[in-house]
Amino acid sequence: MIEGYDVKDIKQAEGGRRRIEWAERDMPVLRQIRERFAKERPLSGVRVSACLHVTTETANLMRALQAGGAEVVLTASNPLSTQDDVAAALVSIFEIPTYATKGEDNLTYYKHIEAALNHKPHMTMDDGADLVGTLHKSRRDLLSNIIGGTEETTTGVIRLRAMSADGMLKFPVIAVNDAQTKHLFDNRYGTGQSTIDGIVRATNVLLAGRSFVVAGYGWCGRGLANRARGMGANVIVTEVDPLPALEAVMDGFRVLPMEQAAREGDIFVTVTGDLNVIDENDFQVMKDGAIVANSGHFNVEINIPALEKMAVEKRLVRPYVDQYVFSDGRRINLLGEGRLINLASAEGHPASVMDMSFANQALAAEYMLKNAKTLENKVYSVPADIDREIARLKLESMGIHIDVLTAEQFAYLNSWEEGT
Repeated sequence: MIEGYDVKDIKQAEGGRRRIEWAERDMPVLRQIRERFAKERPLSGVRVSACLHVTTETANLMRALQAGGAEVVLTASNPLSTQDDVAAALVSIFEIPTYATKGEDNLTYYKHIEAALNHKPHMTMDDGADLVGTLHKSRRDLLSNIIGGTEETTTGVIRLRAMSADGMLKFPVIAVNDAQTKHLFDNRYGTGQSTIDGIVRATNVLLAGRSFVVAGYGWCGRGLANRARGMGANVIVTEVDPLPALEAVMDGFRVLPMEQAAREGDIFVTVTGDLNVIDENDFQVMKDGAIVANSGHFNVEINIPALEKMAVEKRLVRPYVDQYVFSDGRRINLLGEGRLINLASAEGHPASVMDMSFANQALAAEYMLKNAKTLENKVYSVPADIDREIARLKLESMGIHIDVLTAEQFAYLNSWEEGT
């Protein structure tokens, strides 16, 4: 067994292996990529440091990169998202150095990031841009090694684009989150289902008939609002952008300012990527028993310090449910410490959608290695041909066939001379 790692209990490895193999059955696209990688070894000798949620699906991505010849080290991208049995299996069975324990404190979290960077990577693979941020802030000695990186999620892409705009980004990064086979499916169907799963597992509440407030109507918000409506909830959407707000109205949802929604909601979920989306003035008017959760990447979307200050008592009433009691007797229930509830109390996205997201990660890594010398130090979208190939492979795995343009149709679509 490898020497460098930090996991909770290495004896859990066999259970983790079984769950990794269960997830693999629903990841046919990534499996095909792994099989090709094993033959071609396109990543041979490349050191990859990955900061991702340590789940069964991520384990299968690590196996694909390893099959391609990469020397991989994995650390967690969130203190509550690690599946400890999976971390143990990665170390003990698949010999991938892993630094992750569920519930680790902030100090340990960044200690693990440092351990991953001590690998002296040629390539980074981020979910939230903490690896890239740490490299640019305190490990600049390693920047000369870096060929490029990839980024998985909206929050990370926002941070990286800000770095690029300020001229601070020192290597190219591919925004995997921008791929249509990622955000159209992972963000919408994955986040929608897994967030509901996390809330129900943590609380065992009936959603039908409840007022369910979704803060943010991006792809994650769209998916969550639709899944909540499907469970019988009365959905309210809050937004700051008039375009998605209008779309939410056209999709049949009530759209209100958060200050008003706070008075009506029974369950609140933030999916914006911004901070203090639910703030002190919102807590002041919430109903007794309101449930507040976050499904964005960082735990800043809910103003937890304000909630702590306002409460006269805090108690753990269920696993992943902290109840804050106010002086007037009202109780507000915060789920999963304000961290991603779909991973804090549940298992994250289903493997079938992560199949596409992580296929993008694997192929983006291959693309970066081939093209890094011609890329500038900025954020790039996943090339359209990679996106379409993943969609094609996914349809093929589902036994679904589509039409092909005839030569006549192709010529018509590519000619300006054809009239009406």
